[in-house]
Amino acid sequence: MNVDPLAPRSPHETALTLTQLMQPEHSNSLGNVHGGVVLKLCDECGGIIATRHARRPAVTVTVDSVNFLQPVLLGRLVLVHGRITWVGNTSIEVELQVETEHLLTGERVLTNRAYFVYVALDEFHRPVRVPRLLLADEEARRHFAEGEVRKQRRLAAAVPKGA
Repeated sequence: MNVDPLAPRSPHETALTLTQLMQPEHSNSLGNVHGGVVLKLCDECGGIIATRHARRPAVTVTVDSVNFLQPVLLGRLVLVHGRITWVGNTSIEVELQVETEHLLTGERVLTNRAYFVYVALDEFHRPVRVPRLLLADEEARRHFAEGEVRKQRRLAAAVPKGA
């Protein structure tokens, strides 16, 4: 089956929910889950999504923002929901939302929101063009427009003062 590797893909095609039960080895000094554990899970989920979209290796180039809304408690199931919100020539932005679930009650709590940006690489580890993002509905178009604003903000922040 010959599929065009640059054929546009929808956010739905590559969306993913990564899950893991939080155990004592994930704890910080306060007895909650260490923030680095949450960030690692977000990066794994986002990296899988970006690689699925590009069908090439993808590496993290920036963590645009991470908001810690609630502590992640030990013994909870963590669900990292990820989807692509914006795509450039070589870059892929992934929105990640982290929820915890109390397995005995079913209660879910939103604990984190984050945006990670990845770049797809060719066999020589150089950035390579990625497929466009299909924007089939109003929600996808809104997310893409918001992603474009975040991209412009990232670019403006990268320019040294006085340059």
